[in-house]
This record gives sequence, C-alpha cells and structure tokens, in this order.
Amino acid sequence: MELGIKGKKAIVCASSRGLGRGCAMALAEAGCDLVVNGRDEAVLAATAAEIRELFGVSVTEVAADVSTAKGQSALLAACPDPDILVNNNGGPPPKDFRELDREALLEGVTQNMVTPIELIQAVIDGMSERGFGRIVNITSLSVYQPISGLDLSSGARAGLTAFLAGVARTVARSNVTINAVLPGKFDTDRIRKTLEFSAAKAGVSVDEQAGKVANDIPARRLGTPEEFGKACAFLCSAHAGYITGQNLILDGGLYNSAF
Repeated sequence: MELGIKGKKAIVCASSRGLGRGCAMALAEAGCDLVVNGRDEAVLAATAAEIRELFGVSVTEVAADVSTAKGQSALLAACPDPDILVNNNGGPPPKDFRELDREALLEGVTQNMVTPIELIQAVIDGMSERGFGRIVNITSLSVYQPISGLDLSSGARAGLTAFLAGVARTVARSNVTINAVLPGKFDTDRIRKTLEFSAAKAGVSVDEQAGKVANDIPARRLGTPEEFGKACAFLCSAHAGYITGQNLILDGGLYNSAF
C-alpha cells in the first residue's frame, strides 16, 4: 500500500535497534527522510547506513540521550519541523518496586512520560499550522496488563497515555493525530533482560523461560520489529487521519479481552 508520506520528515527516537529501528525502516521504505537516534554511535551509524543503502532516503544521525535537554535540542536542530514524531525510549530495568528509591522513580517517569511530552510540546504547534502531523508513542502492553518487575515503566507509560488522551482531541481538526502502539512480547534486547529477570525468579534457564513465554502467546511466537514498524508506519500514513487518541495493541493475542 502506498502510504502517502513520501518526502515527509520524521524523527524516530531510540531507533538504532529494536522496535524503534523497525519503525525507522518502515518509514524509510515509505519514502520518509529520517532523523534516527541512539546512544551507541557505532550501532546508530550502522543502522543509518543500512537505511540509506536500502531505501535511498536522507538519514541524519543524532547520537544522544533523548531524555536530556541537550539530546532533545540536538534532535530538533536536526529536524526543526518534523511531520512525524515517533517517541520511544528505554525503560527502567526490571526491579522489585521495594528497591526503587526516589531518584529511580523520578528517572523512570522522566524517561517514559516527561520526555515524550516535552518533544510533543516542541513540535505539535508546527504540525497544526502545516495541517499534517503524526505522533506515535511506543508504550507497552504493561499499560493494560501489569508485568512483574516493570511497575515503574508501566506506571509512567500509563500516565503518558492518560495525559495525551485529551491532548489528541485538541489537534485532530488540524489533521494531527496522536496514538500509541503497545507492544507485547517482541524479539528485542529488552525482552532478553525481562526474560533473564523472570528466569532468575523462577529458577530456570533463559531458554526455558523464553519457550514458556512463547507458548503462552496465542500466536505461539514473539513478534518481530519489522511487523511492529509496519503498524507504526500505517498510523503515520495519510490514510490514518481519522485515527487518534487510540492504543493499538500488538501482542499476538496475549491480552485476553474482547474490548
């Protein structure tokens, strides 16, 4: 399907690997010029080079921590007037909530709630003035279905979801949409850390835990960053202007609910 966004400018946060990389790849395939971001310069450069080679679009690399004012300024300097913003950021590592001190709590909320809001504040009025904007926030299935040890990440992302639910309705008339994609179990570095945490608690190997996790998913497999990216790209497309304030669950049927 032609997504109607060829030549649009997109900022994709935390896009050197994992789900963010999947989103960057899909947007590049649709013809978008990109700003990609990550903290590991070598990994980021490799991702950017692959995207250029595969799709021939403009790719600007910004090696920075998107949760810092300096990192955000660098992203916006590279693309002052983005048409598309994909918010993504690493979350706090798995940890029993009893072990979280105030500093850790504030850092988690900054990473997974404050940071995307700050970036949205910076770009949303320009999008509205130009009559096109697509904002996609990568959150987590844990917003709906708690995951042991990820309480801080879940709480911060749930706060982001509630915060933006009202904001999304204020800009819909300007053809600016704000949606979230909620990944379940995807084959990424982050899930490996979660598997290690849960395997240690259960007293089994990581491979055994991974098999158990996959078996609990109706699709009987982990998701791929590529299919995640395609879903994100559709929400960024010209065809998705009537979809806003929504949370798209991508989980292979894991969340057992009719609504």
